[in-house]
Amino acid sequence: MTSVSLFDHTAFEVSELVTKNYSTSFYKASKLFDKETRQGIFAIYGFVRFADEIVDTFEIDDPEMLLKKFETDYLNAQHQGISLNPLLQSFQLAVKKYNIPYELIEEFVNSMKLDLRKKKYNSKEEIDNYIYGSADVVGLMCLKVFSKGNESLYNELKQPAQKLGSAFQKVNFLRDLKNDLQILDRSYFPGVNSATFDNSAKNRITKEIRQDFKEALQGIRKLPKNTRLAVYVAYKYYSGLLNKIERTDAKNILQQRVRISNGYKSYLLGKAYLENTFNIIK
Repeated sequence: MTSVSLFDHTAFEVSELVTKNYSTSFYKASKLFDKETRQGIFAIYGFVRFADEIVDTFEIDDPEMLLKKFETDYLNAQHQGISLNPLLQSFQLAVKKYNIPYELIEEFVNSMKLDLRKKKYNSKEEIDNYIYGSADVVGLMCLKVFSKGNESLYNELKQPAQKLGSAFQKVNFLRDLKNDLQILDRSYFPGVNSATFDNSAKNRITKEIRQDFKEALQGIRKLPKNTRLAVYVAYKYYSGLLNKIERTDAKNILQQRVRISNGYKSYLLGKAYLENTFNIIK
C-alpha cells in the first residue's frame, strides 16, 4: 500500500469511527452495506455530522467563523485533491467518485449557517427550505452513492430520497424537542413552543411524517439489493421511534428525550432482514 492510499484508507477509517461514535443506530444499519458503499456513506456522515456539531455542540466563541473555515477547507480540498483533515479527505474523495453535485453541499452548509442566525421558523415554506438543505440533500448525496453513476435510477428515486430525509429530520426534531426549545431556544415547527406543544400539535406533526415515510417507502423498494436492506433497517428504526413518540404524551416529550431500546432495535433489524429477504417490505 502506497503512502497516498494508506492516507486515504486512514481517512475513511476516521469517518467510520466518527459514525460509530456519534450514531450507533446509523452505524449498525450502515454495516449492512457492502464495503465500497459503506465508505461513501461514512464519508458523507462524517462531513455533515461535524458541520452540525459546529453549530449545535462545540462551546466556542465564534462558531460562524469555524463553520466558514470548515467550508473553505473543504473547497480547498476539492480543488487540490487532498486535505490533511481526514474527514474532508474522505468526503472529497467520495464527492469525486460518485459525482455528488456541489449545489447539494452548498445547500447543506447554508442550512447549517441558518442554525447560527435563525431561531424560529414561522411558515411551512421556511421550514421546508431549511429541511431541504439540512436533510433532503443528505439523502440525495447518499442516493448518489447507492446509484453508482446510474442517472436514470438516481432521477427516479430523488423524490422518495428527499421524503426519507425529511421524515428522519422531523423525527429528530420531535425526539430533541426539549433540547431545542429549552436549551437552544429553537423552534422548527411553525407555531410550536413549550406552551403550545400538546397532543393535538404532536398528532398533526406525526401525521405529516407518516405521509413522508409512505412516499419514501416506494423508493426504498426500488433500491439495488446491495443497498436496500441497510436503508430499510434505518427506516424501521426511525418508524419505531416515531411509534413511541406517538404513544408518548406531549408533556413527557418536553421533559425527556424519547428513545427506543437496543433490544427493540435488534427486533426491528431481524424483522427488516426477513421482510427484505422475502420481498415483503412494508
